[in-house]
Amino acid sequence: MNKTKIEWCDYTINPVKGLCPMACSYCYARAMYKRFKWNPEIRYDDWVWQEGGHIPSGSRVFVGSTMEIFGEWVNPAWLQNIFDCCRSLPKHTFIFLTKQPQNLIKWSPFPDNCWVGVSVTSAKDAIIRVPKLKDIVAPVKFISFEPLLKPIAPPNQLYIMLKLSGINWIIIGAQTPRSEKTFPKWAWVREIIEAADTAGIPVFLKPNLGLLEYSCEGSTPFYKRHPAGTWKIRQELPALDKGEEKHE
Repeated sequence: MNKTKIEWCDYTINPVKGLCPMACSYCYARAMYKRFKWNPEIRYDDWVWQEGGHIPSGSRVFVGSTMEIFGEWVNPAWLQNIFDCCRSLPKHTFIFLTKQPQNLIKWSPFPDNCWVGVSVTSAKDAIIRVPKLKDIVAPVKFISFEPLLKPIAPPNQLYIMLKLSGINWIIIGAQTPRSEKTFPKWAWVREIIEAADTAGIPVFLKPNLGLLEYSCEGSTPFYKRHPAGTWKIRQELPALDKGEEKHE
């Protein structure tokens, strides 16, 4: 497991290695595989779980940060082993994110310490991928709008989609490295936040959205007031057992 700079988790773990066949144009991992000439063979490395018992209790671990592990190219036995390992480490939370949500149903219900999400970059992605979460059973079901490349939907339409699919959490971020050609419009971000607020869903805004902290007043939906009375960019996590939201 590796300590990570990804703001919504603490560690990443990549038990399935190799050059991801999804070949997303914005994939940093695929670029690194080509740049450093890493082994492109898709394979399973069981040893990466050995450090699971040594990281702090309560850690959030992103599983598969460099590979689409729900693709047809991943051996089902590997996935079974991944979920068995997650169950064996109940003090941690394991987070899964996919662009192949049609394959999630094969593994539902997910372990009690596993969160499951879909990646959405456009309205087309939302229409195809989000409804696939409707019948998935997991403690947290979420959407990562990162990179947000196109508008998603008017707030009223997106609200219905979120409610029907049982979404518990939303992440919004821009493409990295930043480019004016791919940077999301504030209106797109605001529409997602408005739909989430209507549905009562926590929102986590990635710092790579850039000028939010400089261009918005504290009363806008981009911010939340903290107990100390200060306003901070919204980086909410799914509701805790007591029905409270955790702010970082």
